[in-house]
Parts: sequence; structure tokens; C-alpha cells
Amino acid sequence: MALARVRAVAVLGVEGHLVEVEADLANGLPRMTLIGLPDASLHEARDRVRAAVVNSGHRWPDRRITVGLFPATLPKAGSGFDLAMAVAVLCAASVVPAQAVARRVFIGELALDGRVRAVPGVLPAVLAAAGAGVERVVVPVDNAAEAALVPGARIEPAADLAGVLAVLRGKAQAPGVPPAASTPDVGETAGDLAEVAGQSRGRLAVEVAAAGGHHLFMQGPPGSGKTMLADRLPGLLPPLDHSAALEVTAIHSVAGILPARCPLLTRPPYRSPHHTATPAALVGSGSAAVRPGLASQAHCGVLFLDESSNLKYTYGDQRGW
Repeated sequence: MALARVRAVAVLGVEGHLVEVEADLANGLPRMTLIGLPDASLHEARDRVRAAVVNSGHRWPDRRITVGLFPATLPKAGSGFDLAMAVAVLCAASVVPAQAVARRVFIGELALDGRVRAVPGVLPAVLAAAGAGVERVVVPVDNAAEAALVPGARIEPAADLAGVLAVLRGKAQAPGVPPAASTPDVGETAGDLAEVAGQSRGRLAVEVAAAGGHHLFMQGPPGSGKTMLADRLPGLLPPLDHSAALEVTAIHSVAGILPARCPLLTRPPYRSPHHTATPAALVGSGSAAVRPGLASQAHCGVLFLDESSNLKYTYGDQRGW
């Protein structure tokens, strides 16, 4: 019997939790069993991991394989455990040394050809790994710039499973983190209040709300300029400080809407839900993995509810709208 332990991270909400991925190889009919409260996408990982290992030039162990995700009471969702599961199985099969995986955390989804694909929620996952004192974090190359935002974290970008195994076996050096492009982030395309002609009282109200961080209620007939003024409110807000920028970026990362070439959001976000948006779209939804709603995505920024008649009917009795 052979046993190996590898670490990964489960993201619940916007917080990461360290998870031990154990692989046990025993005699018996060749099969792979996954335990530890996995969701449907994790059950499908058995076929993804096997195909990725074989297509990366390594032999899949013809033994009874049991993969456990611990703590077993913690829900696990998503495909970000693929890379850790593959490394754990190959470590139990003595393909990679145990001391090489002991000081690393592995995050990433595997394609059938062995490529390591980007996953959402990498920033809170790396924050959890760094907080637990892990030396190195292996992440998909497309998430490397986002992961490098965490102070003190040593990031090892992974393009494919073969490259990860070569680094673990000492046959190659881990590549460096590619530089992030200076792509404008969320909020930098906001309109300018200088484009508004007239509306002196409305402009003053928007400026006071931006200066003091106040809520703003605008009432008037259609076409009077309410939406025009609200769309230009983010342009008056100052850039986010580093702490707030990390919070906003983590939320957008978990929601899967973080721009690929802009790892850190430094401008306040702006969200304007359609009047038919459901309560689940606003507050978030999900069972095992909760996806942040539009209200959460507007954290530290502006949430503009325009002509929200459906919300009035839904919450009017409770909130007095």
C-alpha cells in the first residue's frame, strides 16, 4: 500500500480553506474512488485527471486508488482540485518525491491533454495558503499575476502537468510570474461629470454623496437625467487603497469576472442591475459554492438600482419602499 498527501484550497464564499488531498494505492480491481464531500464537477475529475496523466507521458497506476479530500465535513466544489489530485496519485506511485510536494499547494484545473487551466477564486485561495505558512503555491499560468498580489507568497506558474512534474522531480526550474498588462480595470471607463450640462442641483447631490460616502436617492420623471448622473458617480470616487482593492479583487475572482490581464482592481466597481434582475442575482446564489451577486460585486463601489419595480414588489412590505 502507498499513501501520499498533497495540499489544495477550497474556497467557500470569498474565504479559502486549506484541504489535504490524500491518495491511497492498494491492491484490487483498478478503479478510482473519490471521498470527502465532493460535488458533481469533482466526481468528473476522475476522468480528467486520468486522461491528463496519460497524455502527459506518464503511466496511470493500475491499482485501486482512493482519493480523500479532508476535512471531510467541508464542502468541496469546482475543478480547482484536479492538479492536486493528479500530483497526489503520482506521488503515491513514486513518480514524484514526497518532499517536493510537502511544501507546496496545488491549484488548477486539468484539460484532457494535460494543460493547466485557470480557475476562479485564486486570490482568496493563495491568501489562505500564505496565511497557513505554505512556502510555494502552484497556480495556472493565467492566474499567476493575480496570485502574485499576495505578499510573501512564492508563486510557481503551471502551463501543463508535464512541466509541474518536471519541476517536482528536479529536472526543470519553475518559471517566473509573467508581468501583468496595464489594462484599464473596472471603473476606469466611467463617464465624466464634466459631460453633464446644467443639472446644478443633481451635480451637487452626486458630488456630496461621493465626498461623504453617502447613499443617494434620486426621484424624477423619465428623461430628467437620473441615470446619466448615477453613471458618472464612480468617476468622482478616489482609487481604492490596497486593502480594499484586495477585497474587491477577491470577490470578482470568486465570481469569475476578474479581467484576465488586470489582476488587481484599483477603481471602485459599478453595478447597475436590470429591472428584471432576480433577488438571487442581486444577493448571490449557490448551494455548495456561493457565487457573489451584483450587490457583492459592487463592494466598495456603486450599486445603482434603476427603475427596480420588481424589487419593490418583492421587498416592499419588509423594507418600506
